[in-house]
Amino acid sequence: MTHGYGFHASTLAVRFVLELLALVCFGIWAWGLTSGALRFVLVAAVPALVAVLWGVFATPDDASRSGDTVVATPGPLRLLLELAVFFGGAAALYAAGSRAAAITLAGVLVVYHLLAWDRVVWLLRH
Repeated sequence: MTHGYGFHASTLAVRFVLELLALVCFGIWAWGLTSGALRFVLVAAVPALVAVLWGVFATPDDASRSGDTVVATPGPLRLLLELAVFFGGAAALYAAGSRAAAITLAGVLVVYHLLAWDRVVWLLRH
């Protein structure tokens, strides 16, 4: 089975960086939620929770991942989860007060998903 740009190694590397950036954005947002010791707990816990959800729910045979999954998730639902993580990270950054960076990130995410359209279509069909 041949895959296009959305499954290319360079695109997947960009996606990995965007995934890490989304987790950082959730951490920045969590930092502003409270003060004191709880702040440090939330900075670790919120991104960790997002990462666990990201890793547990996957579509079987997804060539952009290992193909393995803990909880087999239909492609359209996985796409919604991915969009929630990526754009949720941008929204979290916006809510944390970094509006220009959040808008820039959202623009980059739109471009990324347009370039990776074949993976989006694959998810919608699986």
